[in-house]
Amino acid sequence: MNPFAIAGIQMKISAVSSNVEMMKLKLDITMSLYPWVDMVLFSELCGYGPLTHNAQEIPGEFEKEMQAMAKKHGIWLLPGSIFEKSEGKIYNTATVINPEGEIVTRYRKMFPFYPYEVGVTPGSEFCVFDVPGVARFGLSICYDMWFPETVRTLAVMGAEVILHPTMTGTIDRDVELSIVRAMAAVNQCYFFDVNGLESGGSGRSIVCGPDGRVIYQAEGNEEIFPLELNINRVKRSRELGILRLGQPLKSFRDHIGQFNIYQQGVQLPYLNSLGPLIKPTKLGNLAELKMKEQGYQAPQDPAGYKGFGG
Repeated sequence: MNPFAIAGIQMKISAVSSNVEMMKLKLDITMSLYPWVDMVLFSELCGYGPLTHNAQEIPGEFEKEMQAMAKKHGIWLLPGSIFEKSEGKIYNTATVINPEGEIVTRYRKMFPFYPYEVGVTPGSEFCVFDVPGVARFGLSICYDMWFPETVRTLAVMGAEVILHPTMTGTIDRDVELSIVRAMAAVNQCYFFDVNGLESGGSGRSIVCGPDGRVIYQAEGNEEIFPLELNINRVKRSRELGILRLGQPLKSFRDHIGQFNIYQQGVQLPYLNSLGPLIKPTKLGNLAELKMKEQGYQAPQDPAGYKGFGG
């Protein structure tokens, strides 16, 4: 067995004031209750909430405070993410800090929740890091997991545990819970998803094992959930199959060259026919005008209906 203990912190998030002091208090409480924990993970946009006007520079004071906390407790710390302002752009950025209080790596969310996460620039680099003697970890944020290519890429890069801060307060949380299970199974990895509360989400954080089964699911209240993971389960699943059955990573490896839709310059007429990435509206004519403005032609409905409206 190769044990490693991770604690998720599901806490209330304010959109109008800093949550940093509460994060520090929650971390102190966690390590007082569970001193055997090796890593702590907070939810997406935990530090300053979901409003882009609270964006911070990185490196900055937030990272310094979190570095001090990681060193104080001798743990790996992923303090969720914050909006980062850099060179006139805003990113959704997560930081990984080691037990010595050093910045190991940073990750910028690759798939902002368009068309709703307005004004946020996507990142372009996948993120994995090693905990020596334990495992390789992959980092993704919220909407990233809706694109299976992201988690699959992390798995191909060797990630055995996916750390996934999220901020979901919308009615599709049930769908996300099923996605977590699916991503854990098809990539044969642990998946550790931590959601926030109030302005930070609707809770129901979830942790799944490499067979896709739920190890723990939180409810809609504040929770600290420490779990000891057996990383060897990932290795055995990938070598012998999920429940000694399917071996999806090996099968993907053996057929990796057959996905023509990913070839550079390939024509994708159906996807292009779907129109631009805009919010649904009841005003069908307005949607059609926006499509034309961006160079799309709305398909004609046989019954004479046009646009997206209800």
